[in-house]
Amino acid sequence: MKSIAKRSLLALAAVIAAASLGLATTTVVHAVATEAEADRIEAYGQSVTVDGRSMNVLIAGDGPETIVLLPGFGTASPVLDFEPLVSNLSHDHRVIVIEPFGYGLSDGTESERTTENIVTEIHGALTELGAHRHVLMGHSIAGIYGIDFATRYPDEVTAFVGIDSSAPGQPGMDAEFPIGLMTAAKNLGLLRLVAALSDDGYGGGEYSEHAREQIGMLSNRSSLNPTYLDEMTHIRTNFAAAASTGFPQDLPLLLFVQSNNSKNPDWLGLHERQASEATDGTVIPIDGEHYLHHAHSAQIADEFRAWRGARIEATMR
Repeated sequence: MKSIAKRSLLALAAVIAAASLGLATTTVVHAVATEAEADRIEAYGQSVTVDGRSMNVLIAGDGPETIVLLPGFGTASPVLDFEPLVSNLSHDHRVIVIEPFGYGLSDGTESERTTENIVTEIHGALTELGAHRHVLMGHSIAGIYGIDFATRYPDEVTAFVGIDSSAPGQPGMDAEFPIGLMTAAKNLGLLRLVAALSDDGYGGGEYSEHAREQIGMLSNRSSLNPTYLDEMTHIRTNFAAAASTGFPQDLPLLLFVQSNNSKNPDWLGLHERQASEATDGTVIPIDGEHYLHHAHSAQIADEFRAWRGARIEATMR
């Protein structure tokens, strides 16, 4: 029995030693790689000053109507993430991509990541750019921020277009995240390791290898930064605050929605009900993943043009 116990302790010690060595290795690799990648990240877009900090934006195209694109939560580089959609829409629209504080090349902030603060900052950036009338187009959590924006600035938003956007009453948004554990995983280099072994979600030919490399480096640098973590802690309360809200009834809504969401069978129905509350609400199901614009940017752009064009034509009659 003593021999068995001794062998077990030796085996356990070997496992602990191997794990410690592995974690030490991933920690060093992450630190070295992050420093090396810092000089390889390429600047893009332009900076606007909001609350004394730099917020990065991209402006493309020069059409008669402006589209403002807002990212989903935690998108490493909104500008690069929306690149195929921007390339298409900018042929006949002025397109502005906003990188909120903590995203992409924007500064971080100590301001709490409440919906109110985030929307106020985005509005401040658009004011600096002179964008006072626009279509608001957003992915994922931008659906919640978009409701607040359209309610507070109704004279500035001409329509809302959701790309698998979040909606009030969305299930599962009352969870609390293990922020301490996630931070430790990043510092130990485990997130970098997982990312290297996982699909980055940018395959399918719409993104160049160069763009994918830049997104990867920005993700390794910016994921779980303090601003990101603060927004994560506010997700539960931001959704709770939005529970009884909705877009202004007279605001035209176009919602592109994942047609088969295995985690939420009522996902399409949730958006159909949201659209039914608007005087002019349309839902277009798309068979794809949550980041619909990664593989379906051409369909989204074409469907939007047809939908928006019909409404502009109707107002001119």
